[in-house]
Amino acid sequence: MRSANNDDLTARARIRNAALELFGAEGVNRVSLRAVAARAGVSHALVLHHFGTKEGLREECDAYVISLVRGGPGVEALDDAAGLGALLDAGTSVRRYLARAFLDGTPAAAALFDEIVEVTGRWLEEGVREGWAHPSEDPRARAAIYVTWLLAPLAFGEHLSRVLGVADLHGTDATLQYSRAAIEIFTRGLFADDRALAAWDAVRKERGAP
Repeated sequence: MRSANNDDLTARARIRNAALELFGAEGVNRVSLRAVAARAGVSHALVLHHFGTKEGLREECDAYVISLVRGGPGVEALDDAAGLGALLDAGTSVRRYLARAFLDGTPAAAALFDEIVEVTGRWLEEGVREGWAHPSEDPRARAAIYVTWLLAPLAFGEHLSRVLGVADLHGTDATLQYSRAAIEIFTRGLFADDRALAAWDAVRKERGAP
């Protein structure tokens, strides 16, 4: 028989999971705590007991998703492999919530983006030293663009779902499909010569840009 404390923790997790699903699908501003309570199968009073306000519940969701991206609860620094596996295993609601958080520009999402860029920059520079990544004239900009490109499908899910012909871009199979295409571009390249880069540099030189 479970103790009251275990029941309490289970209810808290159910509320958080319901909030992840609803906040990700509809946005935090469009979802009431009563709607979250109904989805979780608990009372409105219990939601207030655990989280106090909708902002408190949103912060709980942010912290949970960030812990997954870092590689699991209790992990203080981002781990690429563990974080990717945890994010894929977490399911559609977590990926959809993460997309919404980046679009809404929550403080936690902003901090997470900065952290991902920082870790990615170190990873790419390690690749340069080891010979599996090309050097860059602007390593930090490259890391930021790389991360942005990989995260862009989270924000453009509706449009990519239509183009790729999948019902839900946040599903695991679809995530693996578009991620594979992105990695292919980065690994094999897209352009067969440097004409695009030369044209871009010519425009920069003409405008006197750094």
